Amino acid sequence: MARLVISEFLTLDGVMEHPAWSAPYWSDDIAAFKAQEMQAAQALLLGRRTYEAFAQAWPGSADPGAPRMNAVPKYVVTRTLTHATWQNTTVLQDVERDVPRLKDTLDGDLLVYGSGDLALTLLRAGLVDELNLLVYPVTLGAGQRLFPDGHAPQTLTLTEARPYPGGVLLLRYAPTPAG
Repeated sequence: MARLVISEFLTLDGVMEHPAWSAPYWSDDIAAFKAQEMQAAQALLLGRRTYEAFAQAWPGSADPGAPRMNAVPKYVVTRTLTHATWQNTTVLQDVERDVPRLKDTLDGDLLVYGSGDLALTLLRAGLVDELNLLVYPVTLGAGQRLFPDGHAPQTLTLTEARPYPGGVLLLRYAPTPAG
């Protein structure tokens, strides 16, 4: 059975969208963590907007991680796409039906990058096994947040905290079981 792992870049004030603000802080240590995260993934699970951005960027990329990113099975959750153009991609339409089935059929990690709306839906549905947050020493004051106002309270258990150069902090959490 697969573990569903959400991986996000966040500002100190919780903004996750358009993470170009993370680039000045990129380091070999962060790159090594992201490579390990990707190596543990048996598949990617993406929301439509993240999928479209990745499908545009990765196929022609010279990044050393591009061959793995392009080869790994990908699942995109969408109500608007009927077919996917990026190699090894399957379209899913029902999170609560399709994701548990997917977790049952895979071993290793089912990795979610970005995909804020999908990440929140997965958290609300109790489908997340691990949350990896790279928190950057930046505040933006506005933008899409992983946990927007009105999000139902949820308790998480810290499993690791690791500082990186430049003030970036990796925080790994597991949802705390109810009761």
